[in-house]
Amino acid sequence: MSKALRVVVPPHPLIGHWLTLLRDRDTPSALFATAMAELGRWLTYEALRDWIPYQRVAVQTPLAPTEGTVVDASVPLLAVPLLSGGLGLWEGARSVLPHAALAPVALEQSPSGAVSCPFNGLPATIPDRAGVLVFAPQVATGSRLIQLLEQLEARGVQGIRVRVITTVAASPGLKQLGERYGDLTLYTGCIDADLDDQQRILPGVGDAEGRLCGLSGPAFVG
Repeated sequence: MSKALRVVVPPHPLIGHWLTLLRDRDTPSALFATAMAELGRWLTYEALRDWIPYQRVAVQTPLAPTEGTVVDASVPLLAVPLLSGGLGLWEGARSVLPHAALAPVALEQSPSGAVSCPFNGLPATIPDRAGVLVFAPQVATGSRLIQLLEQLEARGVQGIRVRVITTVAASPGLKQLGERYGDLTLYTGCIDADLDDQQRILPGVGDAEGRLCGLSGPAFVG
């Protein structure tokens, strides 16, 4: 893995709490959605700590003048959730970034490993100063995320202008990302070591999209 790849696992007990609920196979769909949103909220909060632009301003309190810090609204932010699971993370993150623009992207990976893009909500051009937050439900092999990063790169967005939020990342996927995008910063609830023979993260959280939408229960899965 490239030493320049920065993977951050924030040691916050609430992140651990919500990740554990995601992992539990008995967590019902509604609570799974809540846990996904809460992970999105707390991981985004951590990702913004040293990244979001701000400026000092003078304010007048009821008693005296002082200085404060406000987010620099002149710097645009773009949220890019990978459909459909990334929307679960964005649901919580939007309370932290209420003014961010939204550009969902759908990427599908075939059994052979080929990645297609049935829906692309990215704008044709992205402002030079814009920061981009990518919300990926999981990072297993890294193939879908790499294709999205390539699309952002084609629009002139890379390096410190991009941060990735994901529930769980697997070591093989991080290795691929590090070899291709060494200057990437990724925030995750946990790093899992292995993939199974179907390229699923072990122990992981299972089918994040299916669980989020309530499609992985016995009524819909034979």
